[in-house]
Amino acid sequence: MTDFSFGKSMAVMRRTAPFILFRMAVYFGIAVAYIVVTGTGAGIGWTVGLAGTDDFQASSTAWGGAIGLGTTAAILYFLREYILYMVKASHIAVMVEYLEGKELPEGRNQITHAQAVVKERFGTSNTLFALDQIIKGVLKVVVGIIQGIANILPIPGLDGAVKLIRAFLKTAVGLLDEVILAHLIRTKEENPWSGGRDALVLYAQNAKPMLMNAAWIALASWILSFVVFLVMLAPAALVVWMIPGSWSAGGFIFAIIFAWAVKAALIEPFAIACLLQAYFKVTDGQTPNPEWVAKLEGASKKFKEMGQRAANWATGGRAGSTADA
Repeated sequence: MTDFSFGKSMAVMRRTAPFILFRMAVYFGIAVAYIVVTGTGAGIGWTVGLAGTDDFQASSTAWGGAIGLGTTAAILYFLREYILYMVKASHIAVMVEYLEGKELPEGRNQITHAQAVVKERFGTSNTLFALDQIIKGVLKVVVGIIQGIANILPIPGLDGAVKLIRAFLKTAVGLLDEVILAHLIRTKEENPWSGGRDALVLYAQNAKPMLMNAAWIALASWILSFVVFLVMLAPAALVVWMIPGSWSAGGFIFAIIFAWAVKAALIEPFAIACLLQAYFKVTDGQTPNPEWVAKLEGASKKFKEMGQRAANWATGGRAGSTADA
């Protein structure tokens, strides 16, 4: 029914434990930053509110917390390129090596080794980030094509399957761009733009089995995330209780932040390990189908841009514009 093994994914998690600990430090550090800055903002708002009525104090506390939350989010938005390069892609690199039966370094050396692999494959973080953003855009187009085909096929019972797929597409697509980065690392493609195009075409021509695998993985991920969210409600409520004033929304927001940190540090790499197995198995021995190449070029400006960037890279250029799909 699936092309992956949950047991093997657990083995990947165990063998890449140094990276799991690294991810936990990064994402829980982010969660703490959210809480500290948000709590500081709420505290400042509460202090300002002492000059007014109780309603004014409650309002200023809420505004202070919201400003702190927004400030942290803005700072992390600018750090997303670093996180992709140093954390996500690097972890994928050692996952790929483990699945191919290679020996991995122990401890901190594993992190250093993985980051060196990513640097060798993609060069600067700018290249990887630009590639990742374009891949996301093309995947949305691929999903749209698949939905369109499914909607017009007169197959009994397909409507229910399409609705199920749609319910999980957002999560599935959010993971598949990282699986495509894994393909680039695995094939050791020197031209990341050319390799990225090939990986996208391989995904598109195997969309049905890949989306079915992704649906099962997404279902498991969301169930685990919901359980984590419920568990995190208690510590989140404690944090809100420690913030001066009354901020009823704080417990819910902090629970989401805590759950997100667990999801990013533990659940997401587990899901990626599952998808890597599925993608490598389904696409093994295949070459890109020219019909899908033409179809993607006709549907996505971003896919065309990848071709232009691939040509620039091959001739020694590194420039390229980003177009909307």
